[in-house]
Amino acid sequence: MANENLILDKLTEIANKLDEQNLLKKPLFNFNETCQYLDVSESHLYKLTSARQIPHFCPQGKKLYFKREELDQWLQRNRQLTTVEVEAKVQEELSTQKRKK
Repeated sequence: MANENLILDKLTEIANKLDEQNLLKKPLFNFNETCQYLDVSESHLYKLTSARQIPHFCPQGKKLYFKREELDQWLQRNRQLTTVEVEAKVQEELSTQKRKK
C-alpha cells in the first residue's frame, strides 16, 4: 500500500512537471494559465487588469488572454541596478563633470 501511494505521488509530480513544460511552450495564455505563470492569485491578476497595469486582451468583452512575450517584458520592467552598476554610473558621471570644467 505504501509503495502504491509513493508511485501515485511520483506520477502526480511528473504530470505536474509536464503541465509546466507545456505551459512554457504556449505563446498565448488564458487567465488561469497566467496566474500560474506569474505565480499570482486570481484576485491580484484581476486588480492588475482592471487597473490596466498589465498588458492583456479581452476579445469578446469577458475572457482575458495574455501574450507570454508581453508578460515577460512586463516582469522585467523597473530593473534595479546592482551596487556595482550604481558605483560605475557615479564614477562615469564624476569623470564627465570633471571634463566639462
